[in-house]
Order: sequence, then structure tokens, then C-alpha cells
Amino acid sequence: MREYHARDIRNVAVVGHGASGKTTLVDALAFVSGSSKRHGHIKDGTTLTDHTPEEIERGYSIELGCAFAEWQDTKVNLIDAPGYLDFQGDAIAAVAAADGVICVVSAASGVEVGTVKMFQEATTRLDPILFAVTLMDKEHADFDRVYQQVKERLTNKVVPVEIPIGSGPTFRGVMNLFARKAYIYKAGTKTGEYTESDIPPEEQGRFDTYYQEMIEAVSATDDAMLERYLEGVEIGRDEAIHGMKEAMKRMDLYPLFAVSAEHVIGVHALLTELVQLMPSAYEMEEIHAFKGAEGDHTVEIHAVDTNPFAALVFKTHSEPHVGEVSYFRVFSGSVSNGQEFYNATRDTVEKMGHLCVAQGKERLEVPVLRAGDIGCVAKLKNTHTNDTLSTKEHPVRLPQIAFPEPVVSFAVHAASRNDEEKLQPGLHRLHDEDPTFETHYNAETHETIISGMGERHLEVAMARLKRKYNVVAELTRPKIAYREALTARADGQGRHKKQSGGRGQFGDCWVRFAPRARGAGYHFVDKIVGGVIPSNFRPAVDKGIQEASARGILAGYPLVDFEVELFDGSYHSVDSNEMSFKMAGILAFKTVAPKCRPVLLEPLDEVEIRVPEAYMGDVMGDLNQRRGRIVGTDSSGNGEGAVVRAIVPNSELHLYATDLNSLTHGHGTYTRRFHMYETMPNDAAQKVIAESAKHRKEEVEEA
Repeated sequence: MREYHARDIRNVAVVGHGASGKTTLVDALAFVSGSSKRHGHIKDGTTLTDHTPEEIERGYSIELGCAFAEWQDTKVNLIDAPGYLDFQGDAIAAVAAADGVICVVSAASGVEVGTVKMFQEATTRLDPILFAVTLMDKEHADFDRVYQQVKERLTNKVVPVEIPIGSGPTFRGVMNLFARKAYIYKAGTKTGEYTESDIPPEEQGRFDTYYQEMIEAVSATDDAMLERYLEGVEIGRDEAIHGMKEAMKRMDLYPLFAVSAEHVIGVHALLTELVQLMPSAYEMEEIHAFKGAEGDHTVEIHAVDTNPFAALVFKTHSEPHVGEVSYFRVFSGSVSNGQEFYNATRDTVEKMGHLCVAQGKERLEVPVLRAGDIGCVAKLKNTHTNDTLSTKEHPVRLPQIAFPEPVVSFAVHAASRNDEEKLQPGLHRLHDEDPTFETHYNAETHETIISGMGERHLEVAMARLKRKYNVVAELTRPKIAYREALTARADGQGRHKKQSGGRGQFGDCWVRFAPRARGAGYHFVDKIVGGVIPSNFRPAVDKGIQEASARGILAGYPLVDFEVELFDGSYHSVDSNEMSFKMAGILAFKTVAPKCRPVLLEPLDEVEIRVPEAYMGDVMGDLNQRRGRIVGTDSSGNGEGAVVRAIVPNSELHLYATDLNSLTHGHGTYTRRFHMYETMPNDAAQKVIAESAKHRKEEVEEA
């Protein structure tokens, strides 16, 4: 494999909804170019970029995969992005590492929610986008219908560049509007052999309509070209391609192509247009990186070989017997095999041993990678996703990829004692591979919590945990960190007396409990007058009450926001000690706290939901059923989107992401954050209290 410079490199992310044909298209592009020797198939588990056991078993992409196609003296780096929303973290990373995007749309299913979300992600990053209508050979394939859907739901700046000849089982070729030629493919050939011909007479009218539309669209993006077009001057092929490319860079046009990746129809032409229309790494605008490890000011990063080396790790993948493999994009300078570099993110020095480029699961060792290229390296000691690789002499930190926050959480438990010690290290390694998978320990509920983008995401994570780290784990609904509080004042005595021969134990205290404002916390007041309780024993009463309050009154949850006043008591000159008064404090709590009308507090979350306006009523109705309180709504007024803000009990939001996805057909998204604790309705509280009593009884019986 020869060395490529930035001008001869195209970095392209292939995105779209799940099952729209992205992986098969990447496989076909690499195969047709000759860079891959085998044309794989999803059903056989042999595609280039879906190679993990989890992907092969399920038949869809779970993590991004890297491949390349060498075509017309150009290297096209292809990043195959997962389509299902549970794995959108890797899809966002794929777009971040690329300079342009192929947005794949199924000719049968049309524009789906994953298509919309990834198109929005690409446009947010100002990336040139090319649409590919795939699966043209399948039943119910309809190019014209999909074209109209793209125009109506995504952008009215889309314009076909290649149109199909036939569809479904009769799909046999494409007509290229630039070349004004038809490419008729030979049935049954594995390499997509075709013959070039003039436009078939029966297709001439349709071709002319689309050709006129394309030329008008391209001409309209350039004043000089438009003037010549209006004067009747013919716009040549090269001029039209150049105009299209410049318009794509400004996001003024989005070309549309038709392909069947499985039968390799239209793939050759798509490769050619990728080289001609997609910007090279050199042509992309500079990136502003933070200069130095501290990042006190910024510096421009250009894709020039002679500039200092700077690269971003956009994916980390762990492999058995290999360890972690770091995939990175070189934004500036070059790096050689065996060269040391500086990780400015973690202030460590690493060595680039066995520098490679990835072709699916295969890695080809290369001597050097230059600006604009994508490569990978194994066994770095302390480098992870979103880290910047640079030099010690010119340290920089590139802008990090903004991964989405997890929306689904479960408690995770090791299935056996043998797995307990391996559970935490395994979970942390999964996070290193996938930043959208998070784990933490909840000290209040004594559970390890894992969070991800959906139930399917966490199910796959547990499968990886078992396969890679030999840890079997079970998922359960997380416990809710309820609290308890007082609503009335009361006082009473706590008296501890024990005599069993020799020196005894004696502690006696009188206390008064009172509620405090929510969030005010616990407060102990010493109101002892004289020496009825020696000063050195009074803190023990406080300690005993705090210890008892941590176990609560109603359901075993901590009692919060209350004041204790120690106002009387007595002691024995011989038998009294700190432990005796601590016990007296515990007994005082058990005596007085139940008389203060305790209530259960539940955590509330502030939820912000973004949905198309058509689903707004359904979402609000569902929130009401969850005991939610709507606090505000915003509507765009054009039917495109609405925001609903609500306060909802935490206990009602388990798997809300799944329910919202079902309710809005995948178009709804939400964020949540802790709001406050609030008194729980009595009927709901009684269920929690009864469940807690049942659980404590079971624990006693097991003991």
C-alpha cells in the first residue's frame, strides 16, 4: 500500500438508519476498488466491518468499523457507523472523524428516524453530505418516492446525480447525469461488470427531466454559471462536477445516487463520484485546538505534513490476546512506526508500535501515516477515546467528541462470587471502549449502576462483558434512594440501663425533635443546663441519634432535615460512659421520631422532552400518568418540534427512553436531572413501606 497525502485522501462516514444497507455498501466499495478481496454478506456474517461475535449473531452493526478503498489514485477511508439509536455514540464518533458523509436511505423503507438524526448530526458539523439510495434490488424499492421523502423531510436542496434503470428484481443499471451515459450491469457477475451505453430510448424522457433539474440546481449556486446557463450556454461535465463539489462544501446541494451494494450495481460510479465530489482532508477548514496541556489559548490545526503532529483518538476497541486498539485521525503532521508521541490529555508519553491502517478486522502495518489519514495502533498504556496525540515540543488538545448522555440505567450484580472481583474492572474497560456506557457505585442504595443509550445497548454490553472478560452479570431495576422526614414536633426520653454484675451501663436523655425546611439538613442543639449530663457525654447522644436516623423509621431510608434538642437527662457517676449515652440517643430516636408524623420523600427529576408537535399531546398524557407535573411547553409553530418540561418522580422514569421511543416512533429525545425531594403521596408511600417490610422479613428469614 502506497503512502497518501492529504490532497489524495477522502474521509467519509457512512451513516443512516439500521438495516438500510450501510455495512453492505462499505463492503462493496472496498471490494469493487480491489482493496478488499472478498465481497461479504450480512446473512453469512462475512461483511468487512461487522466482525465481532455480537454483530455477527445479531446481524447489525454495534460499533463503528473502518475500511478503505483505493480508487483513481485516491484513498477513500470509509467509517461504517451503527444505525440503531442505542449505538449512536459510535455513529457520532464516525462523523467526527470524517470530512464528509454518505447518508444511506433504504429504497424500500425510505427516510427513517435514524436517517433524520444522523443527517442532523452531519449538518450540525457542516459536513458535505451525499445521499445513497440503497437496496434498489429489493421488493417495494421506489427511488422516486425516496427522493421526495428526502426532499420533504430532510432537505429541499437534494438533487439526483444518478438515477436507476428499473427497480426491485428488474433493477439492472444506473444513468449518470454528469456523464449522460447509462451503465447496464451484467446479471450474475460477482464484480459488477457493466457496459457503458447511451441512454435507453424508453428512459430518455425521465433522464431529461432529472438532468434539467440537476443542471438548474448546480447553476443556481454560482452567479457566473447561472448567467451562462440562462444565455443557453451548455454546462460541461467537468464544470458541473466542480460546481456541485463547491456547492456541497457550502451545504447548498446534496447529490443523490442509486445503488445495489449486494449486486454491486452503481458502486463503481459512486466510488468515482466520492473521489470527485467529496473534499479532500487538505481542503477542509482548519481546526482550533487548545495549545499546551493546560490549554490557555488556541492554535489553528491544518492538514499539512510538515506541521507538528496532532491526532484525535475517536474509537477504542478491545480484542482478546491483543488488548486495546486505538483508532485515530491525523489532523496535522505525520507519524512513523515506532515513533514516540505525547498524550496531552493525560500528560503521558506513548510509543507508536506497529502502526496500522484497518481494513475491517484486518490491520495492515504501514511505515508512516500523514496528515488527513486514519490509522490504528495497539497496546497503548494510557490512551483512550477522545485523547489527543501530539508532540512534547508542540502539545495540543483537539476539540473532543460530544457523546450523548446515557438515558437508561440498571443495577448490575455479579452472578456468582467468583465474578464479583472481576465485575468492576470489566465494567470500566467497557466504558473505555464506549464512552456512552457509564458505571458508578450508588453508596445510598449499595448498588453498582450501569447506564447506556437503551436496553439493547446494555444487553450487548453484558454479552461483551461475558465474552471478553469472562464475567456473568445480571441486571435489575435500580433501587430508588428515598428519604424520610418529620412533619410535627415531639419530645421524649431515651434511657439505657444495663446491669450484669460488676460495672453497669447507664445513660438517660430527654430530647425534642422538630422538622426543618427541605434541604436544611440535620442540626443538634445542646440545651442542657447545669450538669445533669456531663459535657463529654452529650456528643454521644448526638452520635446515637445520627446513627439511628440513617436507618429511618418507616421503610429503612435515612431521615433528613430535622433538628434535635437535648434538654434534660441524668447520669451515674460510675456506670455512665459514652457508649451508654450513645445507646440512650438511639433509644430516644426510636421513641420520639415515630411520634413526629414521619413521611416518605421521593426524588423528583426535571425532565425536558423534545418531540415533533404531532406527538406532544401523547407525551403530555403519558407524563400525567407517571404523576408528572408539566411546568412548561414551547412550540415551533410550524409542526416540526416542541419542547415539554416537567417534574416527574424518579421512580416513574425507569426505561422511560424505551417508552418515549415507542410513543414517538423514535423521534422523541429527553434529558433529565435531579430536581428535589418531595413528600410522596400516601398510597404510593404505603407500597414502598410494605415492600421494604417484606424485604427485611426475607433477609431475617435467610439469616
